[in-house]
Amino acid sequence: MDEEAFLEAALRAFAVQGYDGVSVRLLSKELGVSHSWVHQRFGSKEGLWYAAVDHAFGRQAATIAFDPTITDPLEQLERVIKRFLRYAAEHPELGRIVNTEDTKRLDYLYENYIDPPRTSVARLLDHLISERRVRPVTMRTLLLLIAHGAAAPFELAPLARRLADSEKREEDVAAHIEAATRIIIDGLRVTAEAPVAAGPPG
Repeated sequence: MDEEAFLEAALRAFAVQGYDGVSVRLLSKELGVSHSWVHQRFGSKEGLWYAAVDHAFGRQAATIAFDPTITDPLEQLERVIKRFLRYAAEHPELGRIVNTEDTKRLDYLYENYIDPPRTSVARLLDHLISERRVRPVTMRTLLLLIAHGAAAPFELAPLARRLADSEKREEDVAAHIEAATRIIIDGLRVTAEAPVAAGPPG
């Protein structure tokens, strides 16, 4: 097993079992690698956790980065939402990792992988609000709506399967991402039929 595959398997284990529930020795045995191999590369269980989240969250950050060819900020926001949801569908363990942590490890995730894109999108949102193109909404509300509302079917897969209209998962995922993004963007958008007063909420 190569290092990338091992890190992905480790991340899934941390997401399902929680940090305290993971035994690196048992994980190594299940994946067919020696415990000494893991120790040499990552040093400890904590080192493995940081390596696994850096690998996965780093790729997510690259996926949702702004596209410099897009000049319309609302189109940029729509693209970010769709790419975030697509990555969440392909890697539901990321959301589960965030949901299971409330320690210095969550601080690490927040400072390195949540706050930087949040800050960038917040500037985009503030600009759209100031231009009266979207309704006043806090970044906190928008972030939670996307990450733990629209992305919920991927973190709650057993329930989502029971609620699905068909067995065609890929079609369901694509349709959900499109519908959820459209609801968020259309809900934010200010139109002539639905004007809104200027200024963000207090």
